[in-house]
Amino acid sequence: MGIIVQKFGGTSVADSDKIKNVARAAIKEKENGNDVIVVVSAMGHTTDNLIKLAGEITSKPSAREMDMLLSTGEQISMSLLAMALNEMGHKAISLTGLQVGIKTEDCHMCARIIDIETTRVKKHLKEGNIVIVAGFQGVCKGNEITTLGRGGSDTTAVALACAFNAERCDIYSDVEGVYTADPRIIKTAQKLDKISYDEMLELARLGANVLHPRSVETAKLYNMKMRVRSSFKLDDLGTLIIGVEEMELNKPVTGIATDSSQLRIVICDIEDRPGNAAKLFNLLAEAGLSVDMIIQSYARTANNTNDIAFTIAKSDIDKFNSMKDKINSILKAGNIFIDEDIVKVSAVGAGMIDRPGIAAKMFDTLAAEEINIKMISTSEIKISCLVEKKYATSAAIALAHAFELDGAQIADVKGDLPVV
Repeated sequence: MGIIVQKFGGTSVADSDKIKNVARAAIKEKENGNDVIVVVSAMGHTTDNLIKLAGEITSKPSAREMDMLLSTGEQISMSLLAMALNEMGHKAISLTGLQVGIKTEDCHMCARIIDIETTRVKKHLKEGNIVIVAGFQGVCKGNEITTLGRGGSDTTAVALACAFNAERCDIYSDVEGVYTADPRIIKTAQKLDKISYDEMLELARLGANVLHPRSVETAKLYNMKMRVRSSFKLDDLGTLIIGVEEMELNKPVTGIATDSSQLRIVICDIEDRPGNAAKLFNLLAEAGLSVDMIIQSYARTANNTNDIAFTIAKSDIDKFNSMKDKINSILKAGNIFIDEDIVKVSAVGAGMIDRPGIAAKMFDTLAAEEINIKMISTSEIKISCLVEKKYATSAAIALAHAFELDGAQIADVKGDLPVV
C-alpha cells in the first residue's frame, strides 16, 4: 500500500516486554500491507544516565565525544527490536544514522538534518525487511557522528517520512494523543481527534511535551500527516495532525498549555533613546540567549528612562548572570531583577483568528480567579500570560472551563494549587 514510519520513545522501549510490544505494533502495520520504517529512542532513562556518567568523568566533556557517547543509547534499542522482530518470524534490520545516510549540519549536540540518502533503506524494504533506524543521530562531513538535541528522534522520524514520501508518520509514546489541556492537571481534559500543524506547533513550544517542535515544523513544511498514538493501546488511532485547511474549526481555542521552564528578567532605568533596545538584545544574542516574551514600559518623563522585561529559559540563567555587568556598563541600566516565580499559561487555537473577544475572555477569566497578569504576548493563534507560579493549576483549570475544553463542569478554584 505505502510506507508508514513509526517512532517509539524511551518509555515505549524501556524493557524487553515493551520492546516486544513495539515489535507487535510494527508487525501489525506490516500485515496491513505497508512497508514499515521504525525509529527508536534510547531505552528509558539511558540518555540521562549516560550524561550523568560523563559528568562523573569530566565537568567539561567535548561536544564530539558526547555525541559519540549519547548515540549508543539508540543503537541498543534498535538492535533489540530487530532481534524481537526476527524472533517473531519477520525479517528486520537495524541501521544507525550513519548507515542510513542521515546527513546533518557540521554541528555537535544540536545538529539539523539537511539530507537523507534513500538507496539503502529502499533496498532493505524491497527485500521485505522492517527497517529499524536509530533516532536522534546523523552524520556530518568527515563521517563525524552528530546528534539532533533532546527530542530529536521525533525529527528523525518525520524527516524519514518526508524523504520516503510516506503515507504518514506515527509517533508512539505513553500518552494516547494530544489533549485540550494537561490531563495530569485537568482530569477531564479531552483527547483531540484532529489538530492543525500550527496549533500543535504552538502547544509544543508552550510546554505540551508531546512532540518536539522541530518535528512539527518539518511535517508542516512537507504536509506530512502525523498521528500521536499510545504504545500500549495499539488499536487507538490517537490524534491526527494535519493542515489547518483540512480542519473543521468548531471552537476558537483548541488547547491550554502551561510552561514553567522560563524566568522573567526586568532591566530597570534604561535611557529612553533609539538603539538601546537593539544593544540589549544584540548582547543577549551574542551570549546565545533566546528571548521569548518582551515588554517595554512607557518612558518616565522625569528621568527619560524606561524598563525592559523579557523571559528566557531557566537553563540559560548562568549565561545571563555572566553578562549582567556588561549590560550595565553598556546601557548604564539601574537594577536588574530576576523573577523565577512565574509560569506561562497559554490559550491556542486556529479558530481565534477571526473571532473577537478571545483575549477579553481570557483576561476576565483570570481576573475572576484573582490572578494578576505580569506579561502578555500574542500571535494569530495564541495568547500567553505570565502569572505567579502558584496559580499555574488554577489558571489552567479556569481557562479550560471558560473555553469548554474540560469536558465537565468544574467548580470555582482559588489559587495556591500545586504546580504539576
